[in-house]
Amino acid sequence: MIRECEDHGYFRADICPICGEEGKFIVSDKEIERIGRTLAAILRHGKFEPDMDDQGFVPIQEVVSLIRARHTYMNWLRPRHIEALAETDPKGRYQFSNGKVRATYGHTIPLDLRLDNSDVPPELFYPVSPEEAEDILCDGISPTDRNMVHLSLTYRDALRAGSVRMDDPLVVVIDTGMCVEMGSDIGKAAKTVFLCRHVPSDAITIADPEDWDTGADDEEEAD
Repeated sequence: MIRECEDHGYFRADICPICGEEGKFIVSDKEIERIGRTLAAILRHGKFEPDMDDQGFVPIQEVVSLIRARHTYMNWLRPRHIEALAETDPKGRYQFSNGKVRATYGHTIPLDLRLDNSDVPPELFYPVSPEEAEDILCDGISPTDRNMVHLSLTYRDALRAGSVRMDDPLVVVIDTGMCVEMGSDIGKAAKTVFLCRHVPSDAITIADPEDWDTGADDEEEAD
């Protein structure tokens, strides 16, 4: 659930992680899931015809109205509930600006996200199936069901993301410097997610698990 501490803002826990106070109840886990699914439909896929600008931002009040129209029992929903969900999202899926909100990644519609490309690490990671590996080493990586290629900050991030959609993912390493030199800029979208329109094959190598922290004992949620 999401609660609000008077001194430290919104948090997802039973008590404030900073001061230990219980805080004020905002939304339940079940409501987070329902709101989140509709929020993704609006901000990632442009469903329900939102008034979205070219960077993907939609006025928060309009988001509230669209969700309430979709789920009529949520007549209690207010902008602060959207803010609470977005601010506490553990993966940084949302961004606020001037009374508007957008998804930071996962879009299936063309946008000009204008991402920060000033602090991209030298290597990023991407999960593939064994069957895909040979093709991407020849042709590079292009978007499939999303508008841009989603790259992970660490080997284990990519492994977790790949495990959501395939049984035995391989992880490839992306040489970001070479990628940019070949004309494919990379920008940071969220805490562990970077976006690129295309990854050229020359910037890709198959990762050796022995060279990276695989997170085999890690219990974190898959991306």
